[in-house]
Amino acid sequence: MASTNQHADVVIVGTGHGGAQAAIALRQHGHEGSILMIGRDDAPPYERPPLSKEYLAGDKGFERIMIRPEKFWAEKEIALRLGAAVTAIDPHAHRLTLSDGGQVTYRKLIWSGGGDPRRLPVPGAVLPGVFYVRDKSDADAMMRALEAGAKRAVVIGGGYIGLEAAAVLRKLGCEVVLVEMLDRLLARVAGEELSTFYAEEHRRQGVDVRLSTGVHSVLGEGKVTGVRLDTGEEVPCDMVVVGIGIVPAVAPLIAAGAAGSNGVDVDFCCRTTLDDVYAIGDCAAHANAFADNAVIRLESVQNAHDMANTVAKAIMGEKEPYHALPWFWSNQYDLKLQTAGLSLGFDQTVLRGDPASRKFTVVYLKGGVPIAFDCVGTMKDYVQARKLLENGCGRIDPAQLADPEVALKDLL
Repeated sequence: MASTNQHADVVIVGTGHGGAQAAIALRQHGHEGSILMIGRDDAPPYERPPLSKEYLAGDKGFERIMIRPEKFWAEKEIALRLGAAVTAIDPHAHRLTLSDGGQVTYRKLIWSGGGDPRRLPVPGAVLPGVFYVRDKSDADAMMRALEAGAKRAVVIGGGYIGLEAAAVLRKLGCEVVLVEMLDRLLARVAGEELSTFYAEEHRRQGVDVRLSTGVHSVLGEGKVTGVRLDTGEEVPCDMVVVGIGIVPAVAPLIAAGAAGSNGVDVDFCCRTTLDDVYAIGDCAAHANAFADNAVIRLESVQNAHDMANTVAKAIMGEKEPYHALPWFWSNQYDLKLQTAGLSLGFDQTVLRGDPASRKFTVVYLKGGVPIAFDCVGTMKDYVQARKLLENGCGRIDPAQLADPEVALKDLL
């Protein structure tokens, strides 16, 4: 089928959480027309978050991270065209050109292309042994390196991907040096309380955390043998894991005339500026009600899933504006972090509980109003925080927020 031409009533580009949920939601809402999913992956739709956690650690096999069993797609008459990327869009002819030489026409197009890992811009970064964690093939390649005896790793990037990879590598017995350019971990997404806690936790687990440190080059001939830091120090290693963000995969949309700078711009129903073309998930820049309607991109399963539902409804004639509370999670060692809301623009934090107990919550406020919660091992706080934010809350006495004996649900 590699070079054949196809037509589908709805074509979905991307087989991650957003693309898969869009197809599922269309069928759930009564769509009877043909649906075609196009994916760069050779594998049927699967979850991405476990790639840097349970899958990499070997705790979950591929079957357990599949979004649905493979037969599900055939049963729902959802066609899969795997191992193919969209290289061009003709928005007037409603036609896609694919990397396999084929063409696909559509009535409606849902773009759920996600993003590509931001590449490390230093000499030696293309050496074998430099890994990114974005799809199954990346995680599989890392696992093969570990099986072949890699024992020393340098992780570049102190965001969630880097920290999760570092935790798994320590669990697997590797020596790990983690390098972060900024002066604290998670600096772009969390306050100092959480940054300090995770730096101390990773160091306690044996990770050599280097803050305010950049990478000058990756060393080796034929394969990685080390990393030279911007201090001049050379750190020997067998593998390098890079987690420095993603670049939205929207080039064909922008080339076709869609508006967008950081990703592709979408409206309240996730429509792009191209006729009959929607965009969802990591690559969709949208005005978010939980960020004072600032235009942002959200890299999360929640966002991809909820945007998919918004688009499915819109295609079926039910135009319901996207309005969903952002939430995230991260598993590191035996710790579970759950985040509700967006801490963008916070001007005050309240610590609820004692980080030394490894169970606590950080509350982010703006003008005295809670806007986000980072909950470490405090499931009850997380569940109640979501309800608090979804229902809308005004100013709350910081002393009450700081008291773990006061239930968040009682502060509504």
